[in-house]
Amino acid sequence: MYHVIVNPASRSGRGQKIWKEQVEPSLQRENVAYCPHFSEKAGDTVSIVADLFRREPGDVFLIILGGDGTVNEALQGMDDPRRAVLGYIPTGSSNDLARDLKLPRKPLEALDVILHSGRVRSMDLGVLSYADGETRRFAVSCGIGFDAAVCQEAMHSKIKDTMNRLGLGKLTYLGVALRQLFASKAVSGKLTLEGGAPVDIGNMLFTACMVHRFEGGGFMFAPDAVDDDGVLNLCAVGDLSKLFILLALPTAFYGKHYRFRGITAYRAGKVTIETSQPLWVHTDGEVTRRSDWICVGCEEGGLRVVG
Repeated sequence: MYHVIVNPASRSGRGQKIWKEQVEPSLQRENVAYCPHFSEKAGDTVSIVADLFRREPGDVFLIILGGDGTVNEALQGMDDPRRAVLGYIPTGSSNDLARDLKLPRKPLEALDVILHSGRVRSMDLGVLSYADGETRRFAVSCGIGFDAAVCQEAMHSKIKDTMNRLGLGKLTYLGVALRQLFASKAVSGKLTLEGGAPVDIGNMLFTACMVHRFEGGGFMFAPDAVDDDGVLNLCAVGDLSKLFILLALPTAFYGKHYRFRGITAYRAGKVTIETSQPLWVHTDGEVTRRSDWICVGCEEGGLRVVG
């Protein structure tokens, strides 16, 4: 039995149509046993998945029709992600998870991979902890500072849906990024890598902790990331003028940004990040709060995915 989590609002409101006109008819033609579940607002997917994991013994077979944010919500509802076998039909605006997993963008092609590839493999999950004990899992990346502020503003952008319908979703993030860049203020930061001495960053713009290579709709912040090695790849940006950041930002689409002094790559199974004032924090592009202290770790082989 496949439990299909449908985000009707994904792909600028076309998620429901994709389900009704493409995915559900295909499941019926192939006589696949399935049960659909629909999210109506933020947080619904967490509740739906938590209920499934309480009721279902053993493995839970999920198909998510939505974006990276829908996957992120699903992770928060799992009592033990290792019980999940996750198929993904990407219909979001960023689709960074599907990009790195090399999943098809066309819904029926992605469904065909889930139903017929027979390939299930394990990938790592990230775990973000706050000082007050709250934790959040992530599949793609988490970040503190500029990248999270971009996600927070893009989530509430009035032009995001329009740009997505025109196939120009990346420009939404790029435009928001430019605005956030000029609005950002100097904040000092400190990274403490597992087993290492603290690293001070005098003017930290952001630090991204990556399981996969891409975030933010195709920025290759971690070109060397491998999603099943039990290690996070960090991209730390600081002590860099806004002019040079403007030059560096487009090169991140191709993973060439480390040529700029002030952009530094790290690898660690666990890292603590402290900042001189609270900054926005995201997990897979989902922003829920600000913080001046986070601890980020990696669960090796924390989730099974199809594809």
